[in-house]
Amino acid sequence: MGNYVCSQCRGPAVFRMRHHRLAFCQPHYLEWFIEQTARVIEKYHMFAPTDRILVAVSGGKDSLALWDVLWRLGYQADGLYINLGISSQEGDYSNESQRYAKDFAGQNGLRLHVVDILQQYGESIPQFASRSQRGRIKPCGVCGLVKRHVMNRVARDEGYDVLTTAHNLDDEAAVLMSNTMAWQVDLLQRQYPVLPAEDGFVRKAKPFCRFYERETAAYSLLRGIEYEEEECPFSVGSKQLVYKDMLNKMEETTPGIKMNFYAGFLNARSAGYFSPQNKADNEQSRELHRCPTCGQPTASDGACAFCRLVKAA
Repeated sequence: MGNYVCSQCRGPAVFRMRHHRLAFCQPHYLEWFIEQTARVIEKYHMFAPTDRILVAVSGGKDSLALWDVLWRLGYQADGLYINLGISSQEGDYSNESQRYAKDFAGQNGLRLHVVDILQQYGESIPQFASRSQRGRIKPCGVCGLVKRHVMNRVARDEGYDVLTTAHNLDDEAAVLMSNTMAWQVDLLQRQYPVLPAEDGFVRKAKPFCRFYERETAAYSLLRGIEYEEEECPFSVGSKQLVYKDMLNKMEETTPGIKMNFYAGFLNARSAGYFSPQNKADNEQSRELHRCPTCGQPTASDGACAFCRLVKAA
């Protein structure tokens, strides 16, 4: 890559990060990436070496990179793939993604849980979305509801201490921009690299929250990880992609602006700027009940949104 040299060994660099003013050869980039992940885990007290970790894997570059890093760091990390039953003109998106996840698990001797939504609940995500409120709810909304329910259920039922997702800095900055533009204070209060276990929810952590998407992509490429390159066909035109595009254009002229935006928010949040005015307000806003059907927490007095969705199938 041009005349850049590795910041560690001064040999030819294969990857450069303008915002960090760093460039690395292949071995030293992989080493740096794993070390930085370990630092984030420690910084936010995400989990301990003895914790059992469930990694939500999609078959894409970020989630497989996360799984790869965690087991290389010595953690007890198993994977969870949720087959959503999504297809596109290019092929069977969900089954192809599942194949990448299963291949990765098999190649590295790792355990992978698979939940097939169509087989287990009778309908795929597109089918659920097409009839939910007569199709007024977009597939992405239904998908998020289903995945959150299944991930928490599997983590809870299988006795995992923490659920990890591979949200990167680009994801977090785009969500932060969306929530800030609408001043969704309740969502801003809960956006953090780690959320503690409470009210029937398992602990959740995002070890890649401070990595740019191109950095996780570089890790997967340099590690030789095979992954699903096609984007979900329902993601086209999503609001999050619009915000990502805006932030990418800003990053081109001001390297590091995404990191500054997200890190500045975390500092403000830690200082209490997005905290509820008092404990009573927080408890009232988070008052949860047990779903009589599945036993998972819900703000509803009756069945949770997921069980209502499935019951109507």
